[in-house]
Amino acid sequence: MMFVLALAMFADPSVAAAPAPPAIERCGYRIVQSYPHDASSFTQGLFWDDGHLYEATGQYGRSRVARLDLKTGKALAETKPPSDQFGEGITRWRDQIIGVTWQGGVGNRWSIKDLKRVGSFRYEGEGWGVTMVGDSLVLSDGTPELRFLDPATMKEQKRVTVRFGGRPIPMINELETIDGQVWANVWMTDFIVRIDPATGDVASLVDLSGLKADAGASGTDSVLNGIAWDAGKKRLFVTGKYWPKLYEIALADCN
Repeated sequence: MMFVLALAMFADPSVAAAPAPPAIERCGYRIVQSYPHDASSFTQGLFWDDGHLYEATGQYGRSRVARLDLKTGKALAETKPPSDQFGEGITRWRDQIIGVTWQGGVGNRWSIKDLKRVGSFRYEGEGWGVTMVGDSLVLSDGTPELRFLDPATMKEQKRVTVRFGGRPIPMINELETIDGQVWANVWMTDFIVRIDPATGDVASLVDLSGLKADAGASGTDSVLNGIAWDAGKKRLFVTGKYWPKLYEIALADCN
């Protein structure tokens, strides 16, 4: 129950609980394998595509988008946004990588082939995580809301509120879509929530307590962040900010 109580601390107390939602599945994890990860990377976004990991990192003057070799953790290619941009989440759309920035209201487009910048766009509010759900780009901004956007025009289509047990959860961060569900890190916690994108209801909670310690990471900024799914081989990867390890994990002890 401790992880449920801890997550409840992030719920907005000013909003009355909705009618009782369906029961929420709880899962732990087991480590399948670990890989090297650049401990200087302030990981903001992660996805898998065509045999490689793609990672976005943050911090002004240090942000980058890189294609990584899984076995070594080394960058095979990389690009950097302007130094006044604080990089956040990334996702693939068609032949592009779409990335957002923290507070600048500016997003970027890069060619996935050579990581060359091919365009930019603007949006309101903050940018935290992004993923594709069907034909929509889904954006998190640190609030309980997920915004659905047209990836070609960035015109907003709709919003849903992420709710755990009927209560809104802020701090929704890095996003990944797996089998139709949106998986999201909850910032400053060891939890991943699996969200029904149609309703915003949390269907499952994954408790990754202990993984940060296993990675040998320390410090308040070194939080869990980064989810990638290899759909071809059904592999789930996770890491964190300034972690020297990246993990392939499997869910365990779900109930």
